[in-house]
Amino acid sequence: MNEKEILQWLQEVQHPAKEDQNVVALGLVEKIDLADNAVHVTLGFPKRPDPLKNYLIGAVQACLYRHLPGGTDIQVDTVVKEPAKAAPKGIEFNLEQLREVSHIIGIASGKGGVGKSTVTVNLAVALSRLGYRVGVADADVYGPSIPTMTGTEDVTIEMEGEDENTNLFIPVEKYGVKWLSVGHVSQAGQALIWRGPMASTALKQIILQTAWGPLDFLLIDMPPGTGDIHISLIGDVPMTGAVIVTTPQAVALSDVLRGVNMFRNPQVNKPILGLVENMSWFTPASHPEEKYYLFGKDGGSQMAHNLDIPFLGQIPLVQDIREGADNGEPVALLNRPDSQAFLDLAGKVAAGV
Repeated sequence: MNEKEILQWLQEVQHPAKEDQNVVALGLVEKIDLADNAVHVTLGFPKRPDPLKNYLIGAVQACLYRHLPGGTDIQVDTVVKEPAKAAPKGIEFNLEQLREVSHIIGIASGKGGVGKSTVTVNLAVALSRLGYRVGVADADVYGPSIPTMTGTEDVTIEMEGEDENTNLFIPVEKYGVKWLSVGHVSQAGQALIWRGPMASTALKQIILQTAWGPLDFLLIDMPPGTGDIHISLIGDVPMTGAVIVTTPQAVALSDVLRGVNMFRNPQVNKPILGLVENMSWFTPASHPEEKYYLFGKDGGSQMAHNLDIPFLGQIPLVQDIREGADNGEPVALLNRPDSQAFLDLAGKVAAGV
């Protein structure tokens, strides 16, 4: 293992917003230090760095983990590449890009696997069908599925700005909704090896350094759980409130309760706009009048009653919803009973704010 070999490996790390140039070609690799069973890479960025800085750090770490033997001590640090200059007038890491956004709603759950992203995508499409201007920020760093659900996996995210100091992401527009996901700025199938602070900063960039323009609703598809990513996002992004997604069974409800308590914690104190019960029952396509309560019955509605939370409705478990998500064609685009469930949900969310 030598410096030349490591530089060859690092040529695999592409910059998604710079015509597939890699970190070596862009001159971002400042220094490589080698020691016994240790590799230390230093990346150089301008004082006002690329919005994808944290993604590139994580991608370099992932590249080294792939090539180096287990147990190697891997460090990736950054330095200011050029002398400090007077900051140009332009984008600050602040709330400027949310100035024309009326309502920011976190779609959350204390548990993974409840269909939170499916609800987010179809709720966004349904709100658009009702005439609202809608955007979606996919903040689920560990499982960004919205590119697949919207058929935008192969879209190249463009950026605007005079230079790297003023760059903004340009969201994808499809189905009348503006979309931006961590999955749009990372390579397909790549595991994002990010610690909490790094992930929090990257996600705030996705939300705060995007040219959203005028929106009635910006939905944030939040990661499952109640960790530091959530606290950081809630603290720095002015959310109107949260919509909680659950499934009816007791295991899910116990985890969702933690999510509810997070938003109700005095240090967070964000309104809960309502609770949605997903996968409420299974209906076979050949027998639309039949209902099978695979995960229990009315658990979400009972929880909403007990916690004094508005109950926003029940979403059935039907094959078309799953197929629409896999095919990138949300079922809320159609005129069917399962589509109507999301239109009803959108109407209640709009009325609630």
